Amino acid sequence: MRTASLLLFCGLLAMTTASARRVWNDTGRGSIAFEEAWTIPEFIGQSGCMVLSCASPCIQGIADPANASAMAISVNNELARQISNNTHRFGAFAALAMHDPAVAAQELRRTVKELGFLGGLINDYQQFGTGDNHLPMAPETFIFYDQPEFDVFWKTVVELDVPIYLHPRVNPQPVSGLLFAHAPFLIGPAQEFAITLSTHILGLCTNGIFDRFPDLTIISGHLGERIPSDLVRINDQLSRQVVAGMPMQKNVTFYFQHNILETTSGNFATDLVKFHAQQIGLERILYSVDYPYVTMEQGAEWLDNEVPTFLNREQALALKRGRAIEVLRLNR
Repeated sequence: MRTASLLLFCGLLAMTTASARRVWNDTGRGSIAFEEAWTIPEFIGQSGCMVLSCASPCIQGIADPANASAMAISVNNELARQISNNTHRFGAFAALAMHDPAVAAQELRRTVKELGFLGGLINDYQQFGTGDNHLPMAPETFIFYDQPEFDVFWKTVVELDVPIYLHPRVNPQPVSGLLFAHAPFLIGPAQEFAITLSTHILGLCTNGIFDRFPDLTIISGHLGERIPSDLVRINDQLSRQVVAGMPMQKNVTFYFQHNILETTSGNFATDLVKFHAQQIGLERILYSVDYPYVTMEQGAEWLDNEVPTFLNREQALALKRGRAIEVLRLNR
């Protein structure tokens, strides 16, 4: 395995300074991986720069607003501390409590401006009420971010010029039982993750978030949680909802071509990557692994053996690092 060819050293400066400035050593080689968990990989040599985050459901599984907000600050400070001595290899996405859009915006601003974080990662909807993820759902509801009250959050994201990674989560009880008690094998990545998060992403589209914030950038893993595989049917069916008052001004294909990026995390399906490139454009696809749920070796093997069979050198570099450099604003 040609691990040497995958070296890219990127980093942040002075994680504790009042205005952290991102700098990195661009070797002109290697990959940038968006990882959807917080752990320091033993195979870091196979991916020169990794963007780390808090594993699902993280703060989204804490129903109490005060506890969630305090935990988000604690998690972000600890993550900044742990990578502060190795920021040539690691960056970070902020964990955010999403009960109050203004509070979430404030914490995102703090982590970007003071800790040098590269954006935020939110594990789908936010639980809100008296129970937490491991407890039965008492008087509790789920908060989605596609309503007008979240405009203050999305406005801040655009002002900071950073991406938000939307990551799936397991549903708490009793929702999980109602949906999957008949086939618990489908809980998690086989089915649950994609159907739940894809609904949230489509909610952002249909409720006009990208029309109100045309410069907003969202990242979706696992090849877009299957949405780009079904764009023809989705667009056709949603076009019929305009007369029902749907505020979406364009179609979902447009938003994937302009606002939503997908990553290869946990889904190295070569034929599917080719199809998605035809549907939304190769430049809308970013490399990622989904470590520690998928091994770094599996991702490196796909890059080494599969990618050269359908991408030329320039296209492969864009997939592995070029577009990520642009999305994370590492070239500024």
